[in-house]
Amino acid sequence: MTPLGLYVHWPYCARICPYCDFNVYRARPIDAAAWSDALIADLAYWSACIEQRPLTSIYFGGGTPSLAPIAVIEAIIAAAATKFGLDEQVEITLEANPNDADENAMRVLAAAGVNRLSLGIQSFDDAALKFLGRDHDAAAAERAIASAAKIFPKSTFDLIFALPDQSDEDWRNTLRHALGFSPTHLSLYQLTIEPGTAFAKQVDSGRWAPAAEERGARQFEIAAEMTAEAGMSAYEISNYARPGHESRHNLIYWRYQDYIGVGPGAHGRLTVDGKRVATKTLNRPEHYLSHTVEKGAGVETSEVLDEEAQLVERLSMGLRLVEGVSLFADDVFYRNDARADRLAQLVADGFLSHDCGTLRATALGRPVLNRLIYELVS
Repeated sequence: MTPLGLYVHWPYCARICPYCDFNVYRARPIDAAAWSDALIADLAYWSACIEQRPLTSIYFGGGTPSLAPIAVIEAIIAAAATKFGLDEQVEITLEANPNDADENAMRVLAAAGVNRLSLGIQSFDDAALKFLGRDHDAAAAERAIASAAKIFPKSTFDLIFALPDQSDEDWRNTLRHALGFSPTHLSLYQLTIEPGTAFAKQVDSGRWAPAAEERGARQFEIAAEMTAEAGMSAYEISNYARPGHESRHNLIYWRYQDYIGVGPGAHGRLTVDGKRVATKTLNRPEHYLSHTVEKGAGVETSEVLDEEAQLVERLSMGLRLVEGVSLFADDVFYRNDARADRLAQLVADGFLSHDCGTLRATALGRPVLNRLIYELVS
């Protein structure tokens, strides 16, 4: 049975990080009943639209879903179980900041059904955390990691590298510290400057400059080396796991499988009547809430994707994985001779491997993956 995931977007944060370009808003007083009703209405809408099958994963992202009232988390999990059913091994992940997730709060989340916690740690250096706009310090990060490992069957945390003044040795020390907790999963992201963010404005005004590409590439390789030595597989370009601890939900994205998106600004990809459909909900929380009351769902757009659009998405997602992406003999990819020639050249240059219809980025290709995808689909 094809996996089905559910993404629930909680749009509020205590503060908005200067590197973040997600659909987020400053936290405010919440009507838990109104939010539960809106999110459940969206679930009911999609349960009537798609083939019924149990959810293999639920992911509460944001924003900062650890700020959501526990009654909302409980209501969504219960409604998902009623309307779709839950796989026996369902993975229910919730993103949390260390300051919102003390041990008592974690136990409440676990009792509600959350069985995987994702912590936004980003650094163990207080100066770096201040630069990144985080509201926790290194001590809080360490406490949260230790508590999550004790309470949840699975947990993960994020780190950011290629900070402006971060040397390779600084990054090595950060990774040594992280690996000292014996994590089962890590997400390691290079700092990128996204248009419209506070960091983009600072860089444009000359207040500071991003790390050079060469340093980012070296630190990416350092991460690959050190995690491998610690027994963690780089199963995706930014994600490392011990066997059996890969993110089931994120694998749905990367394998281009079906997932429902609910909550303000959430995206989804679904098979509806044999067609691939891209969905998006309304961005503004107040619009999302009112629309679910007036129309019965928060969906703003629902677009059928043609073969070319699917190809771009399939390559963009699948090439992130070490396992790669399948290109079938009758695939739209092969109908374009120029595209096939570019693939052959990229394989010859060592950036890609192409074996029995499966396309993979090599160690040489992974650091320049966005460029490779552009070359393949242009």
